[in-house]
Amino acid sequence: MTKHAARPAIRRRNRTLMVAAPLVALALWSWGIDAAQAAEPGKDAPAAGLPRILVLATGGTIAGQADARATGAYKSGQITGEQLMASVPGLDKLAKLNAEQISSIGSQDMNDKVWFALARRIQDAFDKNEADGILITHGTDTLEETAFFLDNVVRGDKPVVIVGSMRPATAVSADGPGNLYEAVQVAADPRSRGRGVMAVLNDKIQSARSITKTNTTSIETFSSPNDGPIGYVDTAGGIRFMTQAGGSKRATYQLPAGEQLPRVEIVYSHANMDAVPIEDAISHGAKGIVLAGVGDGNTSKQALDALEAAAKKGIIVVRSTRVRSGFVTRNVEVDDDKNGFVVSEDLNPQKARVLTQLLIAGGVTAPAELQKAFTATW
Repeated sequence: MTKHAARPAIRRRNRTLMVAAPLVALALWSWGIDAAQAAEPGKDAPAAGLPRILVLATGGTIAGQADARATGAYKSGQITGEQLMASVPGLDKLAKLNAEQISSIGSQDMNDKVWFALARRIQDAFDKNEADGILITHGTDTLEETAFFLDNVVRGDKPVVIVGSMRPATAVSADGPGNLYEAVQVAADPRSRGRGVMAVLNDKIQSARSITKTNTTSIETFSSPNDGPIGYVDTAGGIRFMTQAGGSKRATYQLPAGEQLPRVEIVYSHANMDAVPIEDAISHGAKGIVLAGVGDGNTSKQALDALEAAAKKGIIVVRSTRVRSGFVTRNVEVDDDKNGFVVSEDLNPQKARVLTQLLIAGGVTAPAELQKAFTATW
């Protein structure tokens, strides 16, 4: 065959590949969702004796689907927990999974109502022995706050694992399926008992107290700046915990009777800081103010004077820092004893806010008692 005669055949083969490639990609892209939608309750039930894991879905990027408005755009919380579980091969070999939908929101919209629903459902499942472990699917933006909140209100030593992803379920290289598989591994493992609430993402197991998000888009976004991961997990090597379970049991706090925690505001310190943000928080009914201070939790003289005045009115003032790592220390740069302030230790502002809310809700308002509670979390 001459070169000229071969050209039509080559062009036909290229056209076939150009058509086939998108079809294959589309099939792979939609496989997980279609499989999940086709799954029937009770079908292909796992073998007896596997641990029972209750999956509580809240939405987030991990349940997101592509949006045509821009490359890489997506809508959070579009896929149900059942669909997510059904789309990851092999989960039925790890545990008996039962999924419930608590909410379908991006975690930027996480709120007290969802937090209370999660806490009550988890506690009920443990009290009635409905599950051997809990898995929560969640957006990454406020994942650390939800994990820390639950760590402070859920009683019992059974595993509670929270998982998310940085890319939506329909992304070309979604990180959700791998994170889900590893999160189920951890939730189903008896060595996970007595470790409090844990977050599992990107092959790392991290404690609710220490984990924080550090990058806007990278899958390597979560870290524990002051003490590192408590373990590692992968589909081949299994689970390797770096710390012992148990130890001293931290306090757990009762949920308020209603559906809302007390109002506590975070005030961010910066150059040329004045008293306006503090006065604004007070005017809107804040029961507590957490300072995201510069350096060792410090701020300008104007702002400190306003915070001291707030503390004298009975408003709780907690000094934290906008710096990523380190501890805020008492009475070094600021006279905390004189001003009636509390320091957050190494809790970042968002977690210091959660603990302050729980303490105020429980009637703990004296600075000395508040400081004991913050120190006891370490």
